Amino acid sequence: MKILYSNQANFKDEFNSLVNRSNMDIQSVMPIVNGIINEIKTHGDEALKAQIAKFDKWEVKDNLAISTYEMKSAYEALDSELKNALEVAYKRIKSYHEKQVEKSWIDFEPSGALLGQKVTPVDRAGLYIPGGKAAYPSSLIMNAVPAIVAGVKDIVVCTPAVGGVVNSLLLGAMHLLGIKNAYKVGGASAIAAMAYGTKSIKKVDVITGPGNIFVATAKKMVYGDVNIDMIAGPSEIGVIADESANPTHIAIDLLSQAEHDEIASSFLITFSDEFATKVNSEIQRLLPNLKRYEIAKASIDNKAAIIVARDMDECVELMNELAVEHLEIACDNAYDYLPRIKHAGAIFLGHYTPEAIGDYLAGPNHTLPTGGSARFFSPLSVSNFIKKSSIISMNKRAIDELSKACMALADAEGLEAHKLSVEFRV
Repeated sequence: MKILYSNQANFKDEFNSLVNRSNMDIQSVMPIVNGIINEIKTHGDEALKAQIAKFDKWEVKDNLAISTYEMKSAYEALDSELKNALEVAYKRIKSYHEKQVEKSWIDFEPSGALLGQKVTPVDRAGLYIPGGKAAYPSSLIMNAVPAIVAGVKDIVVCTPAVGGVVNSLLLGAMHLLGIKNAYKVGGASAIAAMAYGTKSIKKVDVITGPGNIFVATAKKMVYGDVNIDMIAGPSEIGVIADESANPTHIAIDLLSQAEHDEIASSFLITFSDEFATKVNSEIQRLLPNLKRYEIAKASIDNKAAIIVARDMDECVELMNELAVEHLEIACDNAYDYLPRIKHAGAIFLGHYTPEAIGDYLAGPNHTLPTGGSARFFSPLSVSNFIKKSSIISMNKRAIDELSKACMALADAEGLEAHKLSVEFRV
């Protein structure tokens, strides 16, 4: 794992390459994704089945739907420990998201004018749950719970099926969440189907969930026809640590992101050269024992870095520039630095708060902005599944009081009918 020093001559160039890590080559796959989308818009289910045969390497013999019977059977077959784990996660995540619920409101002005805001859930939400290298029941819970809490009545789930078979734990999670509409389709095909609809899959209003470059590109291309949560890239972690941290703990936390994907990023920023060396040694010791060794090694070799800064102030400054998805602050006085953190998807404070606890069941959502987009995106939440309508009502007194200013603005913009629509009423 490479170690950079903030006082070295070429540090700025090296660090900028980390800051600009999100440069996915979307342009190169756009023609492919555009073709997939157009085929589905034109040929619907027929195109979906052909694309599944091409990309997922299995033939759809009947329909794409996953039956609720399959979900229930899978749930009942789970051992008690896994059932309990799913239920603990569901309850904690639901409790957290219930605190995010926004309510409609109305305000009455002295003139009699009524102003307000109406909060309404979208009619239909589409959730994309990745498959392929691993199955992610946790992603289903994290995407479904805020939609359920928001009050979305119709939830559609799409997930790739390896050889036509869906992971049993994912099926069990679908049953626990009460999912009724789920389909064995992945990649850009799933995004297109949910965005535009087919005979089997209804068009949705919003699509959420992570995926590979083809999924991210498809979401980017359908945005505007539907809403999306964000354009998510590879997973990443940043750790700010001082000598009070345990080097083994930090090493395994960095590896916990590296094992996700060869292009996942792991960063440690510390002001202690000795601590940096210890963590690097622990990574090299622990890495060969991981089941996903090849994936984790590629990530550590090519997408990871330890940065030795001058002091803790510079540690915070550099981490804010990286704007990471997951940020751990592993210091005895971690809470002291919280007000100074400006850009991070999720913040984990203290020596006993590994990022993994947030991935599964702490409560906050694990669908987070990546690649530095924490500067302007937020975690997935209930707000992704609602929309707001403004409410305005004027009486005679209210419009009389506001008419002069309103007509002056309309006149200044040269919009005569606007001006007259007020003038006729007063």
